[in-house]
Amino acid sequence: MKYGLFSGVLWAVDTVVLGFALSMTPFLGAGQASVASAFLHDLFVALILLIFMGLRGRLGDTIAALKVRGGRVIMLAALLGGPLGMSGYLTAIDNIGPGYTAAISAFYPAVGSFLAVLILRERMNLRQVAALLVALTAVVIMGWSSVGATSVNDPLMGLFGALLCVFGWGLEAVILAWGMGDEMVDNETALQIRETTSAFAYGIFVVPVTGSLGLVSKVVLTPANTVVFAAALAGTMSYLFYYKAINIIGAARGMALNISYSAWAVFFAAIAMGNLPTWLEIVCCVAIICGAVLSASPNWHELMSDWEEGNGERE
Repeated sequence: MKYGLFSGVLWAVDTVVLGFALSMTPFLGAGQASVASAFLHDLFVALILLIFMGLRGRLGDTIAALKVRGGRVIMLAALLGGPLGMSGYLTAIDNIGPGYTAAISAFYPAVGSFLAVLILRERMNLRQVAALLVALTAVVIMGWSSVGATSVNDPLMGLFGALLCVFGWGLEAVILAWGMGDEMVDNETALQIRETTSAFAYGIFVVPVTGSLGLVSKVVLTPANTVVFAAALAGTMSYLFYYKAINIIGAARGMALNISYSAWAVFFAAIAMGNLPTWLEIVCCVAIICGAVLSASPNWHELMSDWEEGNGERE
């Protein structure tokens, strides 16, 4: 469970730092800022993993993994979660705004959990499902409350993009779990395959098609790119923990813990940027974290026992 929680905490750090980068020149006000930053972020993560695996003498393992079915399955997951899912997410933001997009995209763990139970035969009892729904509801409320006076350009296109994101991200986790079932594909080799595939897909297809190449070239030698790199460092650690969680406890429970990032992001934004949360956001954050932890715990009695032991208590 701890790996899933760490993935959420570090993804929140990644989100806050990347948001800071987008407020800097030349990202600020640029129409292709989201695509350019997503590409640079995935490229940096791929390069960091290349160095990480190289220093550990594991590049041969990644190459070997690409030769088996599990490795090729991970490549499919990369396309679903990276360019496809993220492109849908960005399309939704452009057409219906970030608030509505966050509220709709928050349901990817529900879709992923359903598919994990259906395809991978993972099990979640009714209490876990209820806890997951509590966490998802809290995420939706936070996203909905941030809508404000957001203008809506094309609601149908925005809804299509958000749904593409939901199914892309949900399917990604399920396919990752399936791919890592191959003994030749562990969580680290799977992550390197995923990020390298995603970076290539962005660089070869998404960036040129969206006309983002010019902005990418402008960003490369600016301080904003250094901030994107810092976000990628946190993102790499988050991905390592997330993939390990999926490999150990399954896709459904791993996703449930990962969505806690939306609560941790509020906390880190308050520290880094002085964005003090409202009472509604505080209540939602508590609900998200508690719901995520409980949804990933098949036996709540054991969870409470572990907590009491950790505090030096005895029944």
